Amino acid sequence: MQPKRHLTLLALLALLLAGCTPPPDAAQAPGKPYHHLADGRFRNPPGSPPREAGFTDFAPFFFGQFLRSFDPPTPPPEHVLSPEAVQAGRSAHAGQDHITWLGHAAFLMRMQGATLLTDPYLSERAGFLVFGPKRFVPAALSVAQLPPIDLLLISHNHYDHLDAATVEAMPGKDRITVVVPLRLGDFFRQRGYANVVELDWYDSTEQRGVKITAVPAVHFSRRTLFDTNRTLWAGFMLEAGGKRVYFSGDTAYGATFKEIGQRFAPVDLALIGIGAYEPQAIMRASHATPEEAVQIGRDIGARRLVGMHWGTVTLTQEPAFEAAPRFRAAGAASGYAADTVLPLKIGETLGF
Repeated sequence: MQPKRHLTLLALLALLLAGCTPPPDAAQAPGKPYHHLADGRFRNPPGSPPREAGFTDFAPFFFGQFLRSFDPPTPPPEHVLSPEAVQAGRSAHAGQDHITWLGHAAFLMRMQGATLLTDPYLSERAGFLVFGPKRFVPAALSVAQLPPIDLLLISHNHYDHLDAATVEAMPGKDRITVVVPLRLGDFFRQRGYANVVELDWYDSTEQRGVKITAVPAVHFSRRTLFDTNRTLWAGFMLEAGGKRVYFSGDTAYGATFKEIGQRFAPVDLALIGIGAYEPQAIMRASHATPEEAVQIGRDIGARRLVGMHWGTVTLTQEPAFEAAPRFRAAGAASGYAADTVLPLKIGETLGF
């Protein structure tokens, strides 16, 4: 695509995004919880940061992202494990409860004998066809290298979490159980998945011995320019064998996490987004800073924190590898021991 045409599309996108969220006084759906609106859309929980960014914020942001696409960051050698080290780490934890970070928000997890996969963005671009940012670190495992998956968990419909190429390429669609927030199920049914469960916030399902509860997140949904907030977004609380694991999906910080803590604390392991937070004028309503991620961990009573949603693809303007040291420092300042606040290497496996 010619650069001029590309910039024209970016300007149009900025204009459309500037006014895409429901007004604060939008009518609540009769007989439904607060986050259900009368027009069929969803909104964030009470006490969430408002979306105040406009065209003058989005236009320079998208122009800056366009320029950054020509200069991808170079990962330090210690950021990514070799294929041999990935397999060795997984083999060392065979038969135990563990997670493997595949990059971004994708985790391969074993819990009480069940194999789970979260938000598997494993292909090259987080976008439609040739659009969208290109990852600068490949996924630790390709679709072909994945073990048989029992449970597929999708937090929301953004391209860096719901990757159509990965979803379509996965084998075992007749046996995998897909768990998604409300109204996202048809995406999977249309692609041949036989077992799909949709959850509202605080609804639960038990699958393969794992209890899965959708919990609130402070974010939004959009797959096209015209479907904003038509499907729900969520995090997940996973419970099995006396352990609790929290997966945040995408979220900003908000009052809702204290309520989650009141319902579920203590939590053994929390997988929380720590990247994609600058510029704050745009991102404070969608993504937590590393310091806010630690506060989320505190609010939900998490004993151990793992950072995700960083070091894989350039979505925002902070330096690509800034989040990890800030996350560690925030954990220490908040009273966490050094070995309980962990930015993993891509491909690294952690037992729990």
